[in-house]
Amino acid sequence: MTMETFDLAILGGGPGGYVAALHAAQLGARVVLIEKARVGGTCLNVGCIPTKALHASAEFYRDARVKSAALGVDIPNAVVNWAQMQKHKQDTVDQLVRGVEQLLSAKKVTLWRGEGRFLSPHRLQVVGASETRQVEAPRIIIATGAASAALPVPGANFSGVITSTEALSLERVPEKLVIVGAGVIGIEFASLYRALGAQVTVLEMLPRILVGTDEELARRLLQLLRRAGIDIQLNVQVLAIEESQPLTVRYSDAKGEHTAPGDYVLVATGRVPVTRGTGIDTLGIAMNRRAIAVNERMETNVEGVYAIGDVIGGWMLAHVASAEGKVAAENALGKAGAIDYRAVPNCVYSMPELASVGMTEADARAAQIPIKVGKFPFSANARALSFRETDGLVKIVAHAETDVILGMHILGPRATDLIAEGALAVQAGVNAREVGHLIHAHPTLPEAVMEAALDVTGEMIHYQRVRVGA
Repeated sequence: MTMETFDLAILGGGPGGYVAALHAAQLGARVVLIEKARVGGTCLNVGCIPTKALHASAEFYRDARVKSAALGVDIPNAVVNWAQMQKHKQDTVDQLVRGVEQLLSAKKVTLWRGEGRFLSPHRLQVVGASETRQVEAPRIIIATGAASAALPVPGANFSGVITSTEALSLERVPEKLVIVGAGVIGIEFASLYRALGAQVTVLEMLPRILVGTDEELARRLLQLLRRAGIDIQLNVQVLAIEESQPLTVRYSDAKGEHTAPGDYVLVATGRVPVTRGTGIDTLGIAMNRRAIAVNERMETNVEGVYAIGDVIGGWMLAHVASAEGKVAAENALGKAGAIDYRAVPNCVYSMPELASVGMTEADARAAQIPIKVGKFPFSANARALSFRETDGLVKIVAHAETDVILGMHILGPRATDLIAEGALAVQAGVNAREVGHLIHAHPTLPEAVMEAALDVTGEMIHYQRVRVGA
């Protein structure tokens, strides 16, 4: 059995692990990255990237059917070419994975394929397809990610009950799809498959969708999704899945028991950290329930062992894992770094999109912070009107005394792109007047951000909002 020594070993090659490897290499370290599958992890291979590739196809198809005639382009025979959509998805994934592999090679990061397991705090065993090796490193970063949570009801193991991974590669667009869970994954797939023509039912045990997002915008999105034909049932309990043709989901609410038929049942009830089989139980690593506990430097309680990404719970987002990876790499190599979660953008690729950063109104009130709220609808934005995407608004939560922007929440066209301005504002502590008086190009969607900021200070130009009590 071969043994090699490195400055830093990283267990898991997702967006946390591979970014940590690249950054550590930039800092001059000799790095080994251990990944049992393809680099890029869930995000690149079966998560963020393939879902957005399919989302782009579905949005284009929806626009061809719904908007094109109004814009003066007749597309009477638009059809779904599912095989080509799948090819577009896979080509996108493959190109990005190859790009990451090339970056690792260029930075001289050693890539070991196989399953890694701790033998001691500074030694890992890696079981590959053809050989077993060991690596020793004074610093090790755990970046093993998360997996879909199971649905604890009878029938959850039937054929046709799927996770988000399988939902990306179905043989065809289902006629009927039942989704259990109205979080980010559930709502994104509901939007995607509804746009492609499926009858979609979403079952959620809580009284709202997208818990943690701004409540007002989540309510508006709920109305828009229902208007698009998605059947969303809240406050329900899933009782069982029955093996029939199609599958039948039994659920109950305050009015009694009901059923929802589906060719597939997508379980989207969250994700859980992956630690089983890694050997961390032999190290005495402190846990936060099923997640690894770390401090702001991404250190565990075991010296020299760090953890990042979904395996530590909290913000289970690819861009957060990448930020944590850079912090962990710096600290592992003697630099001083700490994670800052104040301005984490949270994006939902629904139709329309929803994006948030910073505090919601509810967050501010819970913290007893006095606030002012500015809003601007996309129906009054020239650019949104020009391509018939006018549902939604920009909402800014600002401190009532200083006008400093505490949070920004956007429902509407390209919300996931527009939120970057909000993230910068929150991170830098910018006040609403500074954003409102920054010259924004015209006509553009970011002007809606500008106008919402001006609404905070009472200077909004292109819309007259009726205020309660005014």
